[in-house]
Formats: sequence, C-alpha cells, structure tokens
Amino acid sequence: MESNAHRREFRTIALIGKYQSRDVAEALSTLADFLRERGHTVLIEQGTAGATGTAGYQVASLDEIGSRADLAIVLGGDGTMLNTARRIAGHEVPLLGVNQGRLGFMTDIPRGHMLEKVVDVLEGRYEEEGRLMLDAEVLRCGERVFRNAALNDVVLNKGDLGRMIEFQVRVDGEYLYNLRSDGLIVCTPTGSTAYALSANGPILHPSVPGIGMVPLCPHALSNRPITVGDGCVIEITLVRPHDARVHCDGQARFDVHGGDILHITRSQHRVILLHPPGYSYFHMLREKLHWSDAPKKH
Repeated sequence: MESNAHRREFRTIALIGKYQSRDVAEALSTLADFLRERGHTVLIEQGTAGATGTAGYQVASLDEIGSRADLAIVLGGDGTMLNTARRIAGHEVPLLGVNQGRLGFMTDIPRGHMLEKVVDVLEGRYEEEGRLMLDAEVLRCGERVFRNAALNDVVLNKGDLGRMIEFQVRVDGEYLYNLRSDGLIVCTPTGSTAYALSANGPILHPSVPGIGMVPLCPHALSNRPITVGDGCVIEITLVRPHDARVHCDGQARFDVHGGDILHITRSQHRVILLHPPGYSYFHMLREKLHWSDAPKKH
C-alpha cells in the first residue's frame, strides 16, 4: 500500500457498471443520486447509461472519463474492473470497486456497505495501491500487427486447435526454452490469482515486482512456473507451422501464426486502486480461496 500524505480531491466522479444487470442499475442509480446530493459532478459511462437506463446525468466515453474524472467507481465484478482499468490506464484515474455478487479480488466493497464505504473514500479514509500492467505486441515480419495492455495476464494458447503448440521463449534476449504445451500464461501479481492460479502458478503479492510465467499443460512435466523481474522483456516466438491465439485479460484477442513474435513488457502505465478502511489482501485471499474454513459437518 502507498502512503497518502496528500489526499486526493474527488470533485468529478464517474460511474461504470456491468451492462444489462438489474442489480447494477439499481445500485448505480442510488449511488449517482447520493453523489449529486453531496455536490459532486457525476459522469455515467456511455455504455452503462444505455444499458441501465440512467437519465439526468452527463454521459461520457471512457476516454472522456479518463481526462475529466477524479475518481471512477466500478460496479460489477472483476471482469468489469479489468475492462475499465485496461482502457483508461493511460490516464491513471483511481478506481474504486463495488462488488455486485461474490467477493472480488479487485472489487472489494460489498453492495450492502456501498454508501458508507464510498463516504470513507470521499472523506480521505482510504489506502491507495498501484498495480503494474503489461504491454503486449505481436510482430509479423518485423511489423507490429497487434498491441494491447493487460492488468491480469497475457495468454498464448492453442486457440481452437486440438493439439499442442510449440514456441520458443527468451527473457531479456537470453534463450530460456522451447516449450510444447497448450500455451503459456504471462501474468502480473494481480493476475496471479486468476487464470494462472488454476494452472498451478504461484500467488504473487501485489507489491512483488515480478512477472509470472506459467505453462499450460506442458508436454514435459519438468516445465514449471517461473517468476522473473518486472523489468524483463519476454519474447515468445511461435514455431512454424503452428497457429495460436493471444489473449489480453481474456477480453482482447488476436490470432498469431508460425514465425510471429509476441513481446511482453511492463507497461509504463499503472492501475491505481483505492481501498476503504479495513481492506486486507490476506483477508481477501482467505475469503476467496476458503483458507482456514471450519471443517464441514456431515
């Protein structure tokens, strides 16, 4: 967590919600009215406004939110947060997450305590946390044909194929291995508790300056996950004649062909998350992963 010696002022607040969700629409309307009564300027993301039927508030694109908002409150789940974070990361607008269902890894305010927790943040009672992001680009015959960012992970996988793919991995120009597998997950500490965790990757605390590399169903059982420094350049070359697919946070994708090179580096941008009082990463892990549960009675 970062020190908050200089508290932010939140005059203009953007609301971004999961589309086509009645629960989100109700919570968003309640929160928008509450914020306006407190004297804040409220922006509703245009897709959210269209899907939730919110009226009477300024509608703004994500680019406009990035340039105008002092704070963006995301109502939904981690998927909504990922999409928002990736698209406005260049503006470094702080994000606050309200979870509409199960406990989220990033949307940590439960809906039932939404207003009181938002008030805490607006009045300066919060912890600020910076999360690293990844930049991914695909080079084909020396030309860039795809570029995107990821907060969770960049995944190279076999796509629709029913067989393994083969690719060569280099870190900072040094040969690491040729891997035959279903693919490779390259994750941030934030993404270490997502897809990478289900592939037996390590959990990285958000403060760890590292990037995880987790093989997907490797042909050789000796291929294990490895964590490298967050300043490393990871280069993945798909071996001909294989085809594959690149995914960024499971939301942006691109088909790659034999000979294509996937470059992954730490992004110059970061995501700023705000947490209300009482937030604990370890408590979140215990809750989400059901650690220390009492034995079930039969």
